[in-house]
Amino acid sequence: MGSVRWIWQAPRWPHLTFDTARLAQPLARARQEAGLLLGKAAAVGLEERVALEREVWAKEAVATAAIEGEVIDLATVRSSLARRLGLDGKGPGAPRNVEGLLDVMENAADAWEQTLTRERLCAWQAALFPGGSTLRDVLVGEYRSGANPMQIVSGPIGRETVHYEAVAGAAVRAEMHAFLEWFNGARPLDGLLRAGLAHVWFESIHPFEDGNGRVGRAVVDLALAQDLRRSSRLLGISAALRRRHDAYYDALNAAQRGDGDVTAWLEWFLGVYVDACRSSSVLIEEALARARFWADHREVALNEMQRRVLNTMLDAGPGRFEGGLTARKYMVIANTTKVTASRHLADLLKKGLIVRAEGSGGRSTRYDLALHGWAWRMPVEGIAPAS
Repeated sequence: MGSVRWIWQAPRWPHLTFDTARLAQPLARARQEAGLLLGKAAAVGLEERVALEREVWAKEAVATAAIEGEVIDLATVRSSLARRLGLDGKGPGAPRNVEGLLDVMENAADAWEQTLTRERLCAWQAALFPGGSTLRDVLVGEYRSGANPMQIVSGPIGRETVHYEAVAGAAVRAEMHAFLEWFNGARPLDGLLRAGLAHVWFESIHPFEDGNGRVGRAVVDLALAQDLRRSSRLLGISAALRRRHDAYYDALNAAQRGDGDVTAWLEWFLGVYVDACRSSSVLIEEALARARFWADHREVALNEMQRRVLNTMLDAGPGRFEGGLTARKYMVIANTTKVTASRHLADLLKKGLIVRAEGSGGRSTRYDLALHGWAWRMPVEGIAPAS
């Protein structure tokens, strides 16, 4: 054989290799960040943790769809998840394809003890296309088996760029059998490395005509749940991948053009894992900060409007309630009059729950939360990617 173009053409395929020494430090950092995240999660009350899990899960669903160019409504997803988690879910139900995606994510996280089988994978893929594909005739609920190669391309017709060409359809069943034997086998392999290996291996086979990305990320969710040995929705891997959309495809493509050494891919994947842990840690810190704020002011008498406005500011986070709180904003949030808003703001200021923003006054007076020396970290979207 000449030079290797695709990973499955390498002589050692499907045996993937990596440099353990090179991955030791990134893996240690990933484990440290996971430990910090779990420690913070343990400090959050059950009700708040369920709400956090819903938020992470909702953003994960939106992100894994967005990676494939599909736009789904975050509010609709939140409403559906509220019902699934036993919260007060209101609003219209989600479209069937969105419910199907949530079914897949739920099964991957909650049924982590179940064996990963061909039937389970095919059921996941079928759930993504409850009415079949509306754009083209796509085989649903079965591995692809056509004679033509599966290619990932971009660009105009006649000038396409082939980013990857997967194994022939006739070889998919045998390739997936080997993959599932490995995935389900008892191997002395770190769970985070196993998750990264599983993703690049699955995506390299590309067993379905469509939906491989979303199913492949569900495989990652399953592997990570098995690593934790419990269901957890506080880790937003797909959201972290979405924040690095181009780099995600570049890293996968580089691995798929290699000779089976996936060290660089695993190093990159561990960086994504660190990013996901840090993002979820920020959400937990914000939940703890909200709890601390109300604990500090538990003896203060407030009306329902004041609580609603303060919670809106707390949900946004200090410094992220754009422009600060004004009388006009109070009127909108509380659905009240200017006179009432001004009276309520004066009361909150007197009781020490808000402070005048620096440099404001008169009719343009703005207010911030009174945090008494403690503050939250940067917003989730502002976290620098782990190297």
